[in-house]
Amino acid sequence: MGPGQAVCIPRGAVHRFDNFGTENAKQLAIVTPAIMSPAYFREAVELMKAAAGGPPDVAKMVDVFRRHGMTIAAPATAAH
Repeated sequence: MGPGQAVCIPRGAVHRFDNFGTENAKQLAIVTPAIMSPAYFREAVELMKAAAGGPPDVAKMVDVFRRHGMTIAAPATAAH
């Protein structure tokens, strides 16, 4: 995907987000009906703040995801 593009991911579909570029990227996600509570976002933001501009602690983020009903997708495998 590139700037201005959109994708629809059906509920329950295994997916992940990776930025393979050299610049920071932002994403806007619209989840409907909502499955993530405001508590999820508060906890995620705290971990991002604690990272002070770097990547958040992966183990702690995984814990937040799982406690809020999300399953972590396995890393993508390299194409042969």
